[in-house]
Parts: sequence; structure tokens; C-alpha cells
Amino acid sequence: MRLRQLPFEYAYRNLGRSRVRMLASIIGATLVVLLVLSAAGFVRGMQLTLTQGKGLHENVIILSTGSEEALERSQIDASTAGQAIASIPGLVERGGVTYASPEINIALPVNTDASDTTPRQAVIRGVRPVAFLVHSEVEIVEGRQPRSGQDEIIVGSLAATRLGLPDERLTVGKTLHFDNRDWTIVGKFRAPNTVMDAEIWMPIIDLQVATKREATLSAVVVSLDTARFSDVDIFAKSRLDLEITAMREADYYASIAAFYRPIRIMVIVTASLIALGGLLGGLNTMYASFAARVREIGTLQAFGFTRMAIVTSLSEESLFAAAIGTIFGAILGLALLDGLAVKFSMGAFALTLDAPVMLAGIAGGVLVGLVGAIPPAIRCLRLPIPQALKMH
Repeated sequence: MRLRQLPFEYAYRNLGRSRVRMLASIIGATLVVLLVLSAAGFVRGMQLTLTQGKGLHENVIILSTGSEEALERSQIDASTAGQAIASIPGLVERGGVTYASPEINIALPVNTDASDTTPRQAVIRGVRPVAFLVHSEVEIVEGRQPRSGQDEIIVGSLAATRLGLPDERLTVGKTLHFDNRDWTIVGKFRAPNTVMDAEIWMPIIDLQVATKREATLSAVVVSLDTARFSDVDIFAKSRLDLEITAMREADYYASIAAFYRPIRIMVIVTASLIALGGLLGGLNTMYASFAARVREIGTLQAFGFTRMAIVTSLSEESLFAAAIGTIFGAILGLALLDGLAVKFSMGAFALTLDAPVMLAGIAGGVLVGLVGAIPPAIRCLRLPIPQALKMH
């Protein structure tokens, strides 16, 4: 029985017999892992960006009735922020500052300079300093907050991708041109896995002047402490004169995610087809690597090794080569794909290679190794031993 089992050393040493075959197997598995990681990372990054609203505090958005699916269309009275602070007890308060952020959300064409004739659509948010407290996901990583009246702005880490510009073009000290003047970038912030990461922020007063809407806001975002959502909801429903409604921030982005669900399904199907194509390509590479070894397999059978022992040995060899390719693919994926920015209609998002995505990539590489040896082994073992020994 011992002679009927091929030792693991046989499979291991076979890898070195043909460097071209080994290299083809490793490259095939590496490409499969990269394709699976890119497809899954794309879907995961888009999903996380469209499920925003999980900061340190529970935030509620007060916006105009009928604009529940687009803050850009919302217009509420500028006094709403003050009335919300006075009417809703239990909002978060630190150091005498109540966490209630009046904001304007708008899409404006932006140029790199006065001579630039190619306007780029930017998502701009007018805020007060309290916005950096209310939106706890936002972290200033370079520079400082913009000052009112100084033509200053601060940009998100993915704003350059949203505008179709290189990252170097939106560094601190550079300028963007809109409203017939240059605006100096004085800071950079990051808000991972949120739509805010692709936005441009500026003082709300400056944006009100630039857009000629001094009397209206887009929304007021409040952070709840002891208050509940029902308290904000009652305030909104009791002020019929303001024509406002209240939504949990998480629910607002969930509604946007629902709107984009058909697009996400299309992306998932496309990504799955790409990953499947890579998987089949990897299997084809494995098949070509092993199918030429008919004579070797016939010789092993002539020596008395069972078909199961031969299939097991070929699977070990295939799995070992695929494991090497999987490791290379995972390392390359983390180095090249993780955090790669992708532009879409609402802004931009980054490919996310977290644990589930990495597991999917590794599973794809291992699957190539496990399945790759079985079809060629079956083809080779179907031949009678005398015929197999005559093959070249």
C-alpha cells in the first residue's frame, strides 16, 4: 500500500522540472486573485460609501419636505438651525457648542484657473466650524480649516478623483477657480467610506454669497445626546411654516443606496463575470500545464500507482503552485488596489480590500489550485496504459 501512494516530494519536485509550466501556473493564479480582488473591492468600496452615517453620534438631517433623496434640491429657511437648537433639548453639547450644523450642499462647475475652459463638476458643501464636530468621520490631515471672507477652501482626499485631476493639483497652497475668482486650498481632510471624502468644503457665508442664496440652507444636521429621533421629528412636523422634515442620516444614505441598487447589481454582475473569466483562464492555464503529461501519468500507472494516488499528487502540485500565486496576488492587490480611487456620479470612492474581500481573493486562488488538476488528470487517466505510454 505504501508503494501505491506518491510521496509529497514527488509533487514538490515536479514544479522544478519545467520552469515555464510552473511560472504559467503561478501567473495564472496571481491574475485570478487580482481580478477577484479588484471586482470584490470595487463592489465593497461602493457599498460602504453608500451606507454612510455611522459616526460617533447619531445624526439627524433636517431638510425641506420633498427633498428626502437629494440634499442638493433642499432649501430651508436660514433661521432653522437656531430654532432647532432652541426647540430640541438633548442635543450633543461640548464646551458650550451645540452640535447643530447648518449646511449648503451644491454642485458647481470648477476650473483649475481663469484660463481653463474645461469646467469640472464639483460637490461643494458650505459649513461652519461645528460641522467638523457633527461629522465625526471627517479628520483634517493637512493644513487647517478655511476662514470666512478669505476665499479659502478645504478639499477631501478623493476630491481630485472627482474632478479628474492628479492629487498633486489639489495640495495645500494650490487654487481652484469658480465664481470668477481663485480660491486657495488651505487644508485637506479625509472621511473614509463616505461621500464627503470627495467633496470641497468652504465657509457657509462665502458659499451663500457665491450662490446668491443668503436666506436659505440645504439642511441642518444635529447630533443626538439624550434626545431621540422622535424629538427632532416632532419639531419638524410642528413647524408647518418651515416646510421641513427630519431623517436619520443613516436612513438618508440608505435611501440613496436603494436608488443606486440597480447600478450596484449591474456592477456586481459585471465584476462576477470578470472574476469568472479570470477563474476560467486560470483553470485553462492549469489544464495546459498538466495535459501534456500523459506519458508520465501512464508510466506511474504502469508502476502500480492507483488513479486516486495520481490525482492526489497532481492536486497537491497544482495547489502548491496556486498557493504561491495566491500569496503574490494578495500582496500585489494590497499594494496596488487597496484605496485606489474610482469616480462615480455622487463623487468618488476607494476600492476596499478588507477581510471579506481578501478572503474572496484567496478562495479564488485556492479554487484554481484545487480544480485545476482534476480535468487534465481525468483526460489523461481515461487513456489505456499502452496508449498513454506511446504519447509524446
